[in-house]
Order: sequence, then structure tokens, then C-alpha cells
Amino acid sequence: MRLLGTLNKFGKLLNYTLWRDFPKRSMACSRFEYVKSFELDDSILPNVWIVIRIDGKKFHKFSKAHDFEKPNDENALNVMNAAATAVMQEFRDIVLAYGQSDEYSFVFRKETAAFKRRAAKLLTYVTSLFSSSYVMQWPKWMQLPLAYAPCFDGRVVLYPSEQNLKDYLSWRQADVHVNNLYNTAFWKLVLEKGLTNQQAEAKLRGTFSADKNELLFQEFGINYNNLPAMYRKGTILLRKRVILGEKSRQAVVPLHEDLISSQFWKKHTEILGKYVPGTYNAPQTLPRLVEMQLNAKQLDDEAEEPRNLADTS
Repeated sequence: MRLLGTLNKFGKLLNYTLWRDFPKRSMACSRFEYVKSFELDDSILPNVWIVIRIDGKKFHKFSKAHDFEKPNDENALNVMNAAATAVMQEFRDIVLAYGQSDEYSFVFRKETAAFKRRAAKLLTYVTSLFSSSYVMQWPKWMQLPLAYAPCFDGRVVLYPSEQNLKDYLSWRQADVHVNNLYNTAFWKLVLEKGLTNQQAEAKLRGTFSADKNELLFQEFGINYNNLPAMYRKGTILLRKRVILGEKSRQAVVPLHEDLISSQFWKKHTEILGKYVPGTYNAPQTLPRLVEMQLNAKQLDDEAEEPRNLADTS
């Protein structure tokens, strides 16, 4: 009897403990949930073009540490292009990307529902994916190993109309022309004429585009318009169906065209209209960026074949 009494008291004590603790646990969970109310609603307005622009942080120091060729390093620019391609492969709602120097802009279609249009989610995902892809792509293009990891910041900008979007991209391409023309003249004076940085700056101070063009032609025999289009116009990335003989494969294609002209938008109607990738007639020598994508897809297809055979057997 004593044993039964002891067990009965223990059972009551256990029930009381459970009854006392369980409500407190559920209350504690809900009691702290109020902190969620401090989170701001950062949902982006509907029916606007979303542009995410990333910029390299302290890239002057970074390019110097990694011995970038002046005024333009083709391989370094292609690391940027390859990283941007990785972002476009992840986000099908990016209809166009535009890059120059150490920056890239990604244009999301107006109807995108990615991450429920939350600004912070989109910004952090694109920026972090670009940064990690830059590191992954580096050894495929560059000779020197990375001395330290690069860093990029980003911003979200919204454009309500097609004209606003066109003007934004025109602004970024005009920036390429101004900066590249100056840098080309500047580094020619420093590297070939032996001027110091301060002397080159003084010589170019107050000059106009025509003056710099004349300087390049008269002193260095360079027709600025004959320089590679990637340096003068930046890189446009579009998703296209690459025509290879009788076959076609989809890939992100680098173009170096005039964004400012109306002809560009008439030629690539899929950007502003119904988003169906246009065609890209592959040249005899494919851009390496496209070739790498097609080779990767070929390897994926070959890896899928044994699995498909195994599934059907």
C-alpha cells in the first residue's frame, strides 16, 4: 500500500510538472514572436522593372594587387561576364544583364514573382551569388591565383516605364564611353610616353572627347573606334537560342552593341515584349563564354543518358 501511495504521489507530481511546464513553453514561443513585427515590409511595387546593380568594392586596389592589364584586361572583364552568366542561369526572370568595368546591372521582368518580390532577398541573393561565382570563375580565365576574395555591394532600383529602363541602360553605356576614352588616353601617356600619373592627368584636364580622339590618333596612331567593342560599349548578356547547323541550344550570349540606339530594341524584341529567347546565329568561332556553357550542357546530357537507360531497364 505504501508503494502504491508513493507511486500515486509521484504520478501527481509528474502531471503537475508537465501541466506547469507545457503552457509556459508555448507561451514563451509566442511571447518572443513579437520581435517579427520589427521587420520592414520590403515588397517591391508590382508592374515595375527591377534593376539590381552590383559594384566592386575597392577594385582599384584589387586590380593592382592582381596585375590587371591597363587600360583594359580582357580576361578580367570575362570573369565578370562569366559570373553574371551564372546569375542569369539561376534567375530565369532576368531578361538582360549589362556590365562594364567592375559593375553589372541585372534587369528582372516586370511580372517576376521571385522571392515574392522582396527587395532584400533579391538583392542579397544576386550579390552573394555573383561574388561566389566570380571566385569560382577566376581560375578559368586568369593566370594569377586570387590573393584575396573580392567584395561587391549592390542596390535595387525600380523603373516604372520602358523609357526609364532604356534611359538607365543608356546612361550606363554612356559612362563606359566617357571612362574608357579617358583611361585609354591616360594609360597610353603613362605607359608609352613615360608621363607620371600627375602629368597625364594635367595633360588631359579640360579636354573633350574630340581632343582625346585626336591625341590617340596623332600620338599613338590609334583610331578609337577600332578598339574592341567590349571596351568601348561594355557587355550585354541575353538569353538566346544558339543555332548550330540544324540544331539549337539555349545559352546566355555576350553582345557588344549600341544600347542607346532604337535599332537595338527593335532587334531584340524579347526584352520588352513577350519573353521568348531570340535566335543567335553562331559565328564560326564561338565566344568562349558560350562555348563553355554548351560544353557543360553536353556533359550534363551525357551524364543523364546512363540514368535514363537504367530507369527504363
